Amino acid sequence: MGAESGECVPERPVRRHRVDWRQWAPLTLLTLAVLVGAGLWSAGLRGAAQLIWAAVTLVALLPAVWSTLRQLWHRQFGVDVVAVLALVGTLLVREYLAGAVIAVMVATGQALEDYAQRRATRDLRALLERAPRQARRRTPDGGIEVVPLDRVAVGDRLVVGPGDAVPVDGTVEEPATLDESVVTGESQLVTRTTGEQVASGVVNAGAGFGLRATKNAAESTYAGIVRLAEEATARKAPMVRLADRYAAAFVPFTLLLAGAAWLLTGQFLRAVAVLVVATPCPLLLATPIAIVSGLSRAARRGVLVRDGGSLELLGRARTLLMDKTGTLTAGHPRAAETVVAPGGDRDELLRLAASVEQLSPHVLAAALVRQARDRGLPLAEPTDVTEEPGRGVTGRVEGRMIRVGQLVGDPPEWAQQVRERAELAGHSTVWVSDERAPLGAILLEDPVRPDARRTVRRLREAGLRRLIMVTGDRPRTARQVAQTVGVDDVIAQCSPQEKVARVRAESRQAVTVMVGDGVNDAPALAEAHVGVAMGATGATASADVADAVLTVDRLDRLADAVEIARYARRIAVQSATVGMGLAVVAMAFAAAGRLPPVAGAFLQEGIDVLVILNALRALGGGVRRRDVPPRTRELLDRYAGEHVAVRGVLDRLRDTADLVATRPDAPECVPALREVHRRLVDEVLPHEAAEERQLYPALAGPLGSDEATSTMSRTHVEISRLVDRIGGHLAQQPDGRLRRDAVPDLLATLYGLDAVLRLHLTQEEEDYFSLDPPDSPAR
Repeated sequence: MGAESGECVPERPVRRHRVDWRQWAPLTLLTLAVLVGAGLWSAGLRGAAQLIWAAVTLVALLPAVWSTLRQLWHRQFGVDVVAVLALVGTLLVREYLAGAVIAVMVATGQALEDYAQRRATRDLRALLERAPRQARRRTPDGGIEVVPLDRVAVGDRLVVGPGDAVPVDGTVEEPATLDESVVTGESQLVTRTTGEQVASGVVNAGAGFGLRATKNAAESTYAGIVRLAEEATARKAPMVRLADRYAAAFVPFTLLLAGAAWLLTGQFLRAVAVLVVATPCPLLLATPIAIVSGLSRAARRGVLVRDGGSLELLGRARTLLMDKTGTLTAGHPRAAETVVAPGGDRDELLRLAASVEQLSPHVLAAALVRQARDRGLPLAEPTDVTEEPGRGVTGRVEGRMIRVGQLVGDPPEWAQQVRERAELAGHSTVWVSDERAPLGAILLEDPVRPDARRTVRRLREAGLRRLIMVTGDRPRTARQVAQTVGVDDVIAQCSPQEKVARVRAESRQAVTVMVGDGVNDAPALAEAHVGVAMGATGATASADVADAVLTVDRLDRLADAVEIARYARRIAVQSATVGMGLAVVAMAFAAAGRLPPVAGAFLQEGIDVLVILNALRALGGGVRRRDVPPRTRELLDRYAGEHVAVRGVLDRLRDTADLVATRPDAPECVPALREVHRRLVDEVLPHEAAEERQLYPALAGPLGSDEATSTMSRTHVEISRLVDRIGGHLAQQPDGRLRRDAVPDLLATLYGLDAVLRLHLTQEEEDYFSLDPPDSPAR
């Protein structure tokens, strides 16, 4: 398998920082010609020097005239018209050295623009170079064949060798170690377990593994990213929008000042001098350098922006509309609660349901199987499995006929209460029954992303003033999510047509961004000033019409992109404004006859250097994100994983509290209390103590101070106190029976601990673990 690695995809290209001299050849030749002319002038051969400088001026003038005429033909009025007039003027007044300096100036601007464009698209071209071309597919006879990527179909079993790029979206059939940096921008290796989704384009950094294709090549994640990269690399450096907005005022002012100087003094030389110092290199240079620097930085943060016009608009955005599902929520269901019939066992119910659902392709089935595996439950192989679309799955598990899906017949009283609870919480309900009666229900939710609330705060810090959530979900569920994440407004039960209408209405008030991840979001994305697709989910229809694509499944990267865009635009405006301000001062001196064309040309070169250096600041700065040290990341991953086990204890705690509340005289009450107390002491308290000792001190840097975790430390004290209180009650029950007078306080302690722990875990996940959330397209 390793020997065939090179056949599947090309090896990752080695980045070489070599200079492409062909790109700099025009500037080099013009500069050498000017220097040769200077040498001839010093040697007394002034005629030859003048001839060379005139030739340099003419060489720069001809393509500039052609470009300007094409712009005028298309009714575009650009900044380079001043450069053309300055070059023509120097030829007319025979100020050939000034013309040659302007020619070098224009060539410098073009070379720097090309360089900045190449740097900005380097990351995008890397995506194209790493695109998988072939795949290894298992054959029915147990062999492996190499096939073109377009021959891979959904359901095919593939093999991904060491160093290979994952060819299509799929689920891994055994644990895999992956380098997802080419898609997510994160350098850390990640491990995907059996059954987890992986996106195409990520690189296998470990041993070979099996992959079952869930999408074909055209529909996979990487295909959409490559299409966007191809469009982005084909576009020229986008200087027109911002530069020409300034040119609309600057060029007429320049022409009026030059004309006035000529008319009032009768000296055409002064008009030429004005045009020379007015050559708008601050616009020609500063704007593209700053904007394409922003494009490059955004790409490295996992946000591919189509062009500089979109980046400029993103930098001026004030309103953001977000789809709920897959944007603020995880986009796939999760088992929120398991409710059993009186006397039932929660883990056994989940095990039976997941065992039956193992063969179902339904998204709800995947959620149940994933939940059972996370809890370490041993799944049995089902037999006689049948699936009735829209109704459920039936199969035999260890001799018992189990049905998972809708509830058949009149529900018992406890089941009716479960229905009401699910309706209040906005959860979907999956019923589990045997031949006789319902055994219990699993309540499913689309959980809010742990980083959603922090992301909303970051988006506000980035400059967005109005945040709106749009969703087709029910109003109650939509309001709960909106309150959790902290948006300004929520629009529920919103059809695609209503989304478009709302985006259109908001766009009339301010520059508006729309974020979505589904096919139904595509019309709204196209209508917004800036449409942003969650491209990591593989929603190619929305990505195809979007102005930007998030290649990672994290909305907080959009906040990074907004900050980068705002900073790049501010640098571009600042550089252009300062450069033009200095040029206006020089123009006044030139109009007064105090600045001849040659001196003005060299002065303009100095201004150019100043604005270029300032524009290069856009390559860094502007992002408020605090980097998380690698050691802290490891701790965050570790304790986030432990939360799964803690939530398992919480389920037992809730079951025990319900048992004490409904049947305090039952003989199993005290044993259940002792077992849940043992797990609290052996599992939960050590977890909290380790967080206090290791994680919280490590978070002081990323959060800014030791005080940032003080409220969580206080919660640890309260958790320990409540666990001790349960232990105290158990010590007072020597005969194995609960005293009636102890039940009210015990219930308050149990339910209080359940509420405190759930809130504490949620706060940690939102405030701490979201500092470094996983960049998984599958999550």
